[in-house]
Amino acid sequence: MPDRVIAGSDHAGLKLRAEAVRVAREEGFEVDDLGPFSGDSVDYPDYARQVGEAVASGRARFGLLVCGTGIGMSIAANKVKGVRAAHCGDEFEARMARAHNDANVLCLGERILGLGLGAAIVTAFFQQPFEGGRHQVRIDKISAMEK
Repeated sequence: MPDRVIAGSDHAGLKLRAEAVRVAREEGFEVDDLGPFSGDSVDYPDYARQVGEAVASGRARFGLLVCGTGIGMSIAANKVKGVRAAHCGDEFEARMARAHNDANVLCLGERILGLGLGAAIVTAFFQQPFEGGRHQVRIDKISAMEK
């Protein structure tokens, strides 16, 4: 799988998405930033779908999605088969999302987090490996639910 991240947001997540993209690049990932690149209103499900499909197809290893709260993005992204999107509000949740749930899409809320905490969450998410073992059995059960 490529060491690539695909990122998207809605109009309420522009600044935190840009910060998340910066952090992903610092962590050594190539990043495809889908935008949007203006404050014009857009629909978050459109970006969640594009990011989710890129991750599920293997075109990207991880996805980053940002909206006002992160909730809408996580709901929409998790509709894509193969996506395990985690809405994280702190570094511990981000680490556990990776370690125990093998989350492949991180969803953040710009109106909730701010740039500093958002950047720390992104770093924690990318630096934490999946632990496998007993957790893999649970991931397999989640995947079986999608069939």
